[in-house]
Amino acid sequence: MAGKIVVISGFSGAGKGTVIRRLMQENDGYALSVSMTTRQPRKGETDGVQYHFVTNEAFEDLIGKDGFLEHAGYVDNYYGTPRAFVEENLAAGRDVLLEIEVQGAMQIREKFPDAIMVFVAPPSAEELKKRLFGRDTESAEKAMKRLRRAAVEVESIPEYPYLVMNTDVDACAQSLHSIISGAWTPRNPDSAHVGGEIITEASEKEAFAADFAAQLKDLLGD
Repeated sequence: MAGKIVVISGFSGAGKGTVIRRLMQENDGYALSVSMTTRQPRKGETDGVQYHFVTNEAFEDLIGKDGFLEHAGYVDNYYGTPRAFVEENLAAGRDVLLEIEVQGAMQIREKFPDAIMVFVAPPSAEELKKRLFGRDTESAEKAMKRLRRAAVEVESIPEYPYLVMNTDVDACAQSLHSIISGAWTPRNPDSAHVGGEIITEASEKEAFAADFAAQLKDLLGD
């Protein structure tokens, strides 16, 4: 049986990478697609682990060869999902995790309607700002640019079937696994212990997005 594509999106600073690492530590059968990017590595990052770091020329060459499942520009850089790795692991029956931003996620949804789509968010905009400015991997100017980008991305939250709160790494990872494995469904939300909050009702996702957008507006002084 072929594996499933799992799209995990969220604001920069939401903790997606940390949650995904915990998910893979605690569960077998997942393959993490390492995205390609033209941005510079942050302190502690290794080529081929967090990202494949390449030049603009190399990235654009692969675009021309149809080597990406999706690609997009984000905060002055390219990001994309290499096609070969995903297709090989799906064929081998592994569920492939794609940690990608909103633009790329919508491309994947169009190509793979059965993909599991999850948006991971912190509980508040203030918490997001705290995480962005507290991780000490980039300038305050860049962190502010990412916060402004979040003000755009928040509008896409209702497009995702699942909104998962990242207030605790273990709980959030457990929630993701429950969704992917089918142990938790909107119709049977108590069918498995999921650890963290999962929101699937359209009205609740819209309300969360509207409230988060208002918080960001206050923080940014817009």
